[in-house]
Amino acid sequence: MTVTPKLIFLPGAGADPDFWRPVGERLPASWGKVYLGWPGLGHQPSHPDVNGLEDLLGLVEAQMGEGPVDLLAQSMGGLVAMLTALRHPRKVRRLVLSVTSAGLDMKQLGAADWQATYHRNHPNAARWLSDVHVDLSAQLPGIALPVLLLWGDADPISPVTVGERLADLLPNARLHVLPGGDHDLVHQRAAEVAPLIAAHLGRADD
Repeated sequence: MTVTPKLIFLPGAGADPDFWRPVGERLPASWGKVYLGWPGLGHQPSHPDVNGLEDLLGLVEAQMGEGPVDLLAQSMGGLVAMLTALRHPRKVRRLVLSVTSAGLDMKQLGAADWQATYHRNHPNAARWLSDVHVDLSAQLPGIALPVLLLWGDADPISPVTVGERLADLLPNARLHVLPGGDHDLVHQRAAEVAPLIAAHLGRADD
């Protein structure tokens, strides 16, 4: 039996709710879609109830209902998605993760430091983001749900080594590398990644 999933799209630290729209608009119209933004990050206006990572999880949980849902996440949003999947294993059906740490030690895997440039380009972004340090490496092998990993080989912020490490740790993950893809690959190359995502999410629930 084919499941019609509800899709929840999570941006990275850029926080733009429209980041995933080029992909979402190429997926079946019958699939419910929610595009989240992150108040207080990127250029998004702040909200008094959003002051840390736990509050971002709360925004996702508020959209999940009884589930199941599919989470599609880019960069920092992948950490939020992974924490959500760990907290609600029966509500999350499938994951799509693009150029994300997902709770790994990025420096150890050769990732460039992005925070100085980020805060220079987003001077009003909340500073709590710099204090987020989460290590999920020991918990990732327990996540059995299907995961599609999307990476580019021209991304210094989340190099392919990160995707390869996640593919090793997650028991039901598949890594797809886009030649020349950078950190915004799902936005810039939506026409290429949307069919991969549709195939991953549109399979019969098993």
